Amino acid sequence: MNGPEILIEFAPELGVFVPHERRNGPTKAVTDGVSTLGHVVESLGVPLTEVGSLVVDGAEVPVSHVPSADETVEVRAVPRPQPVPGAPLRFLLDVHLGTLARRLRLLGVDAAYESTDIGDPALATRSAAERRVLLSRDRGLLRRRELWAGAYVYSDAPDEQLRDVLGRFAPSLHPWTRCTACNGSLRAASKEDVAGRLEGGTRGSYDVFAECVACGRVYWRGAHHDRLEGIVARAVKEFSPTPPLPG
Repeated sequence: MNGPEILIEFAPELGVFVPHERRNGPTKAVTDGVSTLGHVVESLGVPLTEVGSLVVDGAEVPVSHVPSADETVEVRAVPRPQPVPGAPLRFLLDVHLGTLARRLRLLGVDAAYESTDIGDPALATRSAAERRVLLSRDRGLLRRRELWAGAYVYSDAPDEQLRDVLGRFAPSLHPWTRCTACNGSLRAASKEDVAGRLEGGTRGSYDVFAECVACGRVYWRGAHHDRLEGIVARAVKEFSPTPPLPG
């Protein structure tokens, strides 16, 4: 680009997206005089899904603003918790976030997940059609124009991914109400209702069951329940604490 020069500063939270030389205060950037500020910010590495606001010379501007010479631009990160207006809070996760999808479902959060790679255009289109927030670590995917809403998942560790999403969006938690396999709703089931789908040892050892109304999968408190209970307990304690009783 060879046009107006601006001074641009990125919030510390956005440092992961920009080169080291742009992480410590305002730096100069040359624009082409016709591109929007949103395009300029993305060209410097930051997906607009991660931008909370753009402030030019002290006043907030839309992403469609075209920068002029000598403007000072402040790129702020999204607020936390981040509101998502226009639809119930629901998520769509790409093929690389299967563990995160299962943990969100464990907490009762509506989390659709593509277990096969259907391609970026199809994911973005589904996000728009179903009005779901697309979660991904793919920055290119989050820049697609057909995307309805999206968010970058900052960690590659499932525990931190879950904390990141819960802290950013503050979804209502309803543990043990969703199928971790398909995202369907669970309902209580008697042993007689599900006996034909159980192994002999399970039928003899457990009495409390639930089943998915969508795929028919049966759930009980098996060998992995303590580990799952720990995940649920930590999430509820940090992100959905019980309000104190009136004094």
